[in-house]
Amino acid sequence: MSRYTRREFLRTGLAAGTLAVTGSLSFAATRQTATDWITLGKSGVNVTRLAFGTGSFSGQVQRELGQSGFTSLVRYAYDRGIRFFETAESYGDMHRMLGVALQGVPRDSYKLMSKVTTRDGVDPQQKFDELRKLANTEYFDIMLLHWQHTDTWPRDTRRWQEGVEQAQSKGVILTRGASVHGLPALRQVPDFDWLQIAMVRVNHKGTDMDGEDYATESKGNVPEVLTHVAQAHQKNLGVIGMKLTGQGTFNRDDRRAAMRFAFRNAGVHSVTVGYKNTGEVDEAIDNLNAALA
Repeated sequence: MSRYTRREFLRTGLAAGTLAVTGSLSFAATRQTATDWITLGKSGVNVTRLAFGTGSFSGQVQRELGQSGFTSLVRYAYDRGIRFFETAESYGDMHRMLGVALQGVPRDSYKLMSKVTTRDGVDPQQKFDELRKLANTEYFDIMLLHWQHTDTWPRDTRRWQEGVEQAQSKGVILTRGASVHGLPALRQVPDFDWLQIAMVRVNHKGTDMDGEDYATESKGNVPEVLTHVAQAHQKNLGVIGMKLTGQGTFNRDDRRAAMRFAFRNAGVHSVTVGYKNTGEVDEAIDNLNAALA
């Protein structure tokens, strides 16, 4: 059956025969999985639906594994089909540890995303070069302006935007975007034409999600977050979901529900999850496969 397109299949008598026997069509060849390669909107970059995050409690969870344990976990995830890895400048030693973990793995077989802190008094090109050296990579597939949390961030980060554009012209960065925290920052995303990718907090409970105050411990405004994600989709932005486990507070049922919510309700393209053992990698893959079923 896999040699037919859906349209060709429906045009043939095979479709009628299958319907007569089963009453429905089954397209096993088109089954979606956690480790499929998908395109992040207008950015054009392809990533696996499920990413390997290195920022659990700002990387503390991953750092405490030690290099050997962390490398084993990265390689396990890679062998299971996760080929999208993400880190950030603010995650301590994680650029270096990830670079060591991926050493010897063909660079064109995985995608690497970093997030840079948009400080004053820092030269963007020097910072990008520093992060590349730490991560043992010639380029980043995606670079995000990290932790944008005010309604003025598109204006305030102009120097860093220009720095990213310059790095893109050199092939040091391939695609660009931002991670946002709080509704005032999120509201700027859909109409900010510079963006190619947006990283957004999303889960079904609103835990550690966006409210008027980015730092609030109260529940986030889930309906408004979904509205802005839908607007981002209308602008063809790539959308990556984060905080799916409620900062590690969700039980297994809620982790599964959060994954389903992210893809079926929010409609994200990809999600990042931090892991501390192989069981968590397996569970995240199972949860996303179930969400897509």
